[in-house]
Amino acid sequence: MIESITDRGSSRCLRHRISHPPPPGERSWSETTPIATHNTGTAADIMGTLMRSVGDRLKQLDFYPKTLDDFRIKTISGGAVTIIAVIIMGLLFLSELYSYVTPKIAEDLFVDTTRGSKLKINLDVVFPKIPCNLLSLDAMDLSGAQHVNIQHNIYKRKLDTNGYPIEEPQRQEKIGHEVIEGDNENNNNDNKTEVAAAPKCGSCYGTGKECCNTCEEVKDAYRTKGWALPPLPDIEQCVKEGQLVESTDLPQEGCQIYGYLEVNRVAGNFHLAPGKSFQHNHLHIHDVQQYRTADFDLSHRIRHLSFGVNIPGKTNPFDGTELSTGKGPKSINYYVKIVPTTYEKVDGSTLLTNQFSITQHQKDLQMGLMGDGGLPGVFFTYELSPMMVKYSEKQRSLGHFLTGVCSIIGGVFTVAGLIHSASYSVYRQLQKKVEIGKAS
Repeated sequence: MIESITDRGSSRCLRHRISHPPPPGERSWSETTPIATHNTGTAADIMGTLMRSVGDRLKQLDFYPKTLDDFRIKTISGGAVTIIAVIIMGLLFLSELYSYVTPKIAEDLFVDTTRGSKLKINLDVVFPKIPCNLLSLDAMDLSGAQHVNIQHNIYKRKLDTNGYPIEEPQRQEKIGHEVIEGDNENNNNDNKTEVAAAPKCGSCYGTGKECCNTCEEVKDAYRTKGWALPPLPDIEQCVKEGQLVESTDLPQEGCQIYGYLEVNRVAGNFHLAPGKSFQHNHLHIHDVQQYRTADFDLSHRIRHLSFGVNIPGKTNPFDGTELSTGKGPKSINYYVKIVPTTYEKVDGSTLLTNQFSITQHQKDLQMGLMGDGGLPGVFFTYELSPMMVKYSEKQRSLGHFLTGVCSIIGGVFTVAGLIHSASYSVYRQLQKKVEIGKAS
């Protein structure tokens, strides 16, 4: 029998089934299922109660309570402050990102203990009023090693009076003034199988040198002995070459000298000076007797000067420096203080180089017996510091970057909220005063 009971005000019917008594020997359905149904409902109720309890506890820990939309007031000033805050957050985020991807440079200072290495000097100097055939580069150091007329890794390029190249740069292979040009070069063969016929040996006019086959070799022999050169028509080699008169006028040319040289890692100097250089009685001499020293114009432009490889982010203090001296014998001295430097990159590679500071002094020379003697030219005197500087690239950690980003977002958001609250409070007070004034 099935009965239905209908609640008032509801369209649903509650149906209850009334079971007939079971046949003898059989168990009724209510005896087998009520216990399971009762247990399932109890577990669900327990889980529901537990979840509600955990939810209530989490609500008590909420630091960000929400208000109904009906109680929120949005203003134009709030929107403007929001836009400005977002822009500031974006700019600060980009700045933080750039700081994260750019390695940080750490500096350390300690005593230089390196030994046995060479000092590489890179230079690029332009002399607009001195021809290349008159200009020589020499270097010497305190260890006693003298490298005269260094040209091995040096290029010379002839320039016109406007500074434009006249011809292609030429690499100078000879080192020192004793290298003889001309026919003797043809006799130097690495794969000699037979002895070549020796050229005719010209007289050196009692200077002690065995052979002088050119006019220039005769001049070198006289310079080495320190003797005055006789008239050119009296020298057979000069007569054959047609050099009967020494020109005292400087060619209207300029010269660019550039390249690099390696010297011992001790204090020393290198200089660019007019005249051919040679050694006599342990003295370093430049022969400038052929030309009038009053016509020398040592004006120059230092396009580049460095000692070793360039350090990323560092510039050389003397690049692009120009000095106008005018005519006359002058000695221009540059005093260089070199600081050994090590640069260690993030990948572990290391650069060994040098930094330097430089000062300059210029002196006029009065050539003659009663004048202030000296060699006209441009001199670079360098000294090495006993201290070494080490630069190390260090990458910022990801945690530091994320901390900075969170600080930016939270700080800007808080400050923007304070500014908006203050401006809105002032606006409300002014609005109230206006309303009171209208009411009165």
